This record gives sequence, C-alpha cells and structure tokens, in this order.
Amino acid sequence: MATVVYDTCKSLLLVPKHTRWQAPLLISVEAILCSLIILNVPYTEIDWETYMIQVSKVLPPNYETDYTKIDGPSGPLVYPAIHVWIHSLLYYLTDQGRDIQLAQCIYAALYLTTLAFVFASYRRVNAPPWLLVPLVLSKRLHSIFLLRMFNDCWATFFFWVAVYAATRKQWFLTAMAWTLGLGTKMTMLLPLPAVALLLIQGAGLDHAAVYGALAWVIQFGTAAPFLGYEHLPKYMGRAFELSRVFLYKWTVNWRFVSEDVFLSKPFAYGLLALHVSFLVAYIHTTLVRPSSTGLPHFLKRVWTLQNLTHAELSVISQKVTPRFVMDAMLGCMVIGLLFARSMHYQFYAYLGWATPYLLWRANGNSPVVLILCGLQEAVWLVYPATANSSRLVVAGLALQVMSLFNAQTITVTAVDESNPAAKKPR
Repeated sequence: MATVVYDTCKSLLLVPKHTRWQAPLLISVEAILCSLIILNVPYTEIDWETYMIQVSKVLPPNYETDYTKIDGPSGPLVYPAIHVWIHSLLYYLTDQGRDIQLAQCIYAALYLTTLAFVFASYRRVNAPPWLLVPLVLSKRLHSIFLLRMFNDCWATFFFWVAVYAATRKQWFLTAMAWTLGLGTKMTMLLPLPAVALLLIQGAGLDHAAVYGALAWVIQFGTAAPFLGYEHLPKYMGRAFELSRVFLYKWTVNWRFVSEDVFLSKPFAYGLLALHVSFLVAYIHTTLVRPSSTGLPHFLKRVWTLQNLTHAELSVISQKVTPRFVMDAMLGCMVIGLLFARSMHYQFYAYLGWATPYLLWRANGNSPVVLILCGLQEAVWLVYPATANSSRLVVAGLALQVMSLFNAQTITVTAVDESNPAAKKPR
C-alpha cells in the first residue's frame, strides 16, 4: 500500500501529463484566492489615479495630443499609445477610475488569463507538475496585479501570449502580441531580439518581414493622434525615453551602489555595454542555432534564407521547438533585467513567472529550484529595498542568466514534446 501511495505521489509530481488537469485546478484555486484578496486586503494607490487623470486629458472634451502636456499626480505620461487606449477603456468601465473594486476584478481576470497562458507555455515544454507550484505562490505578483494595478500587468499578458503563440508556431499572433505589449510599455523592447530571430528562423525571412512591418504599422497606427508634425518628437521622447533616469530611492536592484554612482553616465553606459555583450553572446551561442553555426554565419546567410527551398526552410523551422522559444523569449528578458539601470517592484511581473523555468532549464533538481524561487520572492518582498536585498536581487538574476548558458550542457529531467527524437532523457 505504501508503495502504491509513493508511486502515485511521485507520478503526480513528476509526470507532465498530469499538468493537463492540475493547471485548471490551480487556476480555480487562484480565482478563489484573488476574490479573497480583493475583499479583505486594502487596495494601495500608487499609479492608478495617475493613469486615469492622464487618459482623461486625452479623451473628450480635452483631446490633448501633446505628450508633454499630459501628466498626473505621480508624474508625466511616459508610456506608449496602447497604454493610453487600454486605460481609456478602463476609465469608462470603472466610472472614471472611481470604481476601484470593479477595476480590481478586471485585473484579477487579467491575472488569471495571463496565468493560463503561462501554464500553457510550461505544458508545451513538458514541464513537470511540481514546477507549476511556484507559479501560483507569489505574493508580489498578486500585489502587482490586484492591489496596485500597474500597466506592467498588461505588458506581461501580451508577453506571455507572444511566448505561447511562438511555441505553437503561430508567428503572426506572436508578432501582434509583442507589438501590443510594446505599445503598452517600453520594457517589451527587451525580448525584441528573440522575437525577430524566432520569426526569421521559424516563419522564413519573407514572412518575418511582413509580420514585422505589420507590427510597426500597428505601433504607429495606434499612436497616430500623437504623431502630428510638432508632436512626434515629443511622443517618441516620452513614450520611448531610453535615457530616462529613475529615482534612486525606488530602485530595487542597485541600492548597494551609492546614489552618485547610480546616477552617473559611466554606470549607465557600463550596464548598456554589458547588456549588449551578454545579448550578443547569447544570440551567438543559442538563438541562431536552428539556421546557423553562430552569429557571423547567421549574418552572412540571413539574406539568402528567402532563397532556400521549402524543405530547407522546414528543417530550420522544426528546430524552433517550444523549449527553444522559451529559452529565447525568457532569456532575452532576463538578460535585459539583469542589466537594467533601475527596476521597480512592478518589474517582478516580467520575472516572477520566468524564473522557475529558467532555473529548471539548467537544473532539474526540484528542491534547488523551489528554494531559489522562494529566496527570490523573499528579497522582492523587502520594502524599501536595502543594500543586501538588492545584492540578492542582482545575484538571482545573474544566476538565471548563467542558467541560460549552462542549459545546453546540463541534463534536465523533462524533454521537448515537439522533438520525438529526444524522448529519452539526456
């Protein structure tokens, strides 16, 4: 009897087929938890009021289209146009933002829908059931969605839609979801190299060019009201301000350096140089592998991909597996976060659901992965951030980046369901 119980428990924790019913069960439990949080935990005002005041200046009767004249209690409008249209809809649905509980219910639905796409993406790589557990245990993620209602929640939703679509080789949807995310928040520039390389190698150069062009048409089409001759530089300068300097007191990741260093240009340029260096290395070692032996080879042949036969393109596309997609999308995101000049607490929306996969990808040992996920959650709950907590934040990100580069050589316990030849553990 004991053996049967042991084998059953082991199967429920390790056999990927059980995620088919465990994921919906976890989402149901999460729905109840979200309801309890909304009913019992006080809402915290941070940016919601500002979002509502900002969009009210764009909507009738104001019709303001100069981005430099749109602001709110916590500062100017510094997000792209799709952010404005999403929150304009929320403005009307929530009685100009006054119906906080309805807004929280909308964000609860957004949280659960995003979680469903996260689960679906994990199932595409044959993740074991135990790996779903840390995806539902984050206090910080519940706070970001349900109690703060940051716009990062919408960008995260579009990000995971793009990830899932790419694992299904639905390249048009991948491009559209990514551009909607970018139109919500500039953070979605981080996975751009992954999106571009996935489209080129998965769909072919011709299709990738069309999808990319459509993505940018949507990007600028949705921003059309703000792109008048005089207003275009103002829109681009505010919505995509790459040189923006964040306040030192709110940074989560660099509190262990002095404020003078944090605000200095050498520090910013150094982080940028490291970001580019690690990104190029990751592209060279991993992201161009389906079609090339490395980045130089890829650059030499990229313009000839359109001349390949259908059979040759099919062989390349088959190598763009769900696991490769997850490595690419989550990898570029975490590299960008590691070298971000500043992260606020809401940036955990991009990281919290990625960490379990990244750690598992390089080390299938469940206790190690769960302990590290728990430690990361703990340091992101420290408020305000301290020198020690920020050191651990950066160390955790560095560990995940190391996992990316080690994933090619370290054995993992699961295999890619899209690759029949890899059904045996390595």
